[in-house]
Amino acid sequence: MKMRPLTELINKQDPGWVLVQTWIKAAKNKVTVLPKNPARADSALLAAQVTTRSPMGAVVYETGGITVADGWLRILGSGSTALNRDLMGWNKGKQDGLLLVADDVLGGFFALNGGAFGQASIGKIYYLAPENLKWEPLDFGYSDFLIFCFSGNLDEFYDGMRWKGWQQEVAKIDGTQGIGCYPFPFTTEGKNLNKDSRKAVPIAELWGLHNDFRRQLGIH
Repeated sequence: MKMRPLTELINKQDPGWVLVQTWIKAAKNKVTVLPKNPARADSALLAAQVTTRSPMGAVVYETGGITVADGWLRILGSGSTALNRDLMGWNKGKQDGLLLVADDVLGGFFALNGGAFGQASIGKIYYLAPENLKWEPLDFGYSDFLIFCFSGNLDEFYDGMRWKGWQQEVAKIDGTQGIGCYPFPFTTEGKNLNKDSRKAVPIAELWGLHNDFRRQLGIH
């Protein structure tokens, strides 16, 4: 497939960033837009091959990434010092048929369905839940996913998955890391995260760990 140049990807007449900014201004959760590096933004948009008219293209091109709720949630953009991963670079070598667009510190991964979860839900977001290692359908696309991150009830979504003092622990890690819990949250013994042993680990390690256990346990 022919790669489109930046001139075809950057939409100045109807930029999606204007729309994303309105969602951020209306946010109920704490949203931090990480500054972009122009050269990284250009290369990230070229790799993604989406136009900046779309919210996804706008996030890739206009941000180094976005963090929500004091860094608990990380939405991938073009990469920055605080979130040193770009959208397509992070997806390289990962699972076919999906696009990882965001994650949380526990190694919960949000992915856009590109066929891995069937044709009927193409373009919808799925969540790999660390408490059961299942891909759960969220029944909305990327735009509504951003609105959910910015203004959704995250306390309800993460009910039972946050521990006392999580803000202080999350503040000590960057966007290339997550928090590994032991016993694992998907085990009977690991359901109380207040009692679990926790430490900072590479987020890539959590991706690998969760997928290894999915295979071992026969979770589809």
